[in-house]
Amino acid sequence: MNFLTNKIAFPNVSEATADGLLAIGGDLSTKRLLHAYQNGIFPWFEDQEPILWWSPDPRFVIHPKDLKVSKSMKRLLKKDVFKITKNKAFDLVMQNCAKVNRKDQHGTWITNEMVNAYTQMHKLGYAVSVEVWQNEELVGGLYGVDLGNNVFCGESMFAKVSNASKAGFITFVQQSNYKLIDCQLHTNHLESLGGSYISRDDFLKYL
Repeated sequence: MNFLTNKIAFPNVSEATADGLLAIGGDLSTKRLLHAYQNGIFPWFEDQEPILWWSPDPRFVIHPKDLKVSKSMKRLLKKDVFKITKNKAFDLVMQNCAKVNRKDQHGTWITNEMVNAYTQMHKLGYAVSVEVWQNEELVGGLYGVDLGNNVFCGESMFAKVSNASKAGFITFVQQSNYKLIDCQLHTNHLESLGGSYISRDDFLKYL
């Protein structure tokens, strides 16, 4: 296994394990995070664990042209049940994402360290949030990394009201000009929205 030093560098992604684990350690400085995302690598670890860096092959993504919107969602979006904004409450979105209970996880992977790191990324224009409001209350949202290269790297989403995060995600994708949405890992929810696998090599070409 590759252990990182203070140097801002990663092993070649071809050295990742079968499940995508590439390296351990390092820090979550903006410089290291940007270098990681630009090379198809992302951090994912639980509280009390060392920082784990991943580059899975294949990669789960959504091509915006393949985005699936059900008839019921189209009707919901037309009703303007939700107000959807961008970059209005990044901190709140991250805090709510951190509280979500996820299957097969004992804790949250959105640690305080992660919140601080991505908040700094947001201040510098590299991290984006989408907020979903209902009656002035934040009921859903998502956040991710925008490298300015036509790829949006989705990190997490939450919903307090049925379909809130889905409405935010669909609206965000439809109103953006991204060529690819990086979902990192497969979920049934993202598959229902049109997600599919591409090879790591193909993903790196987009970057």
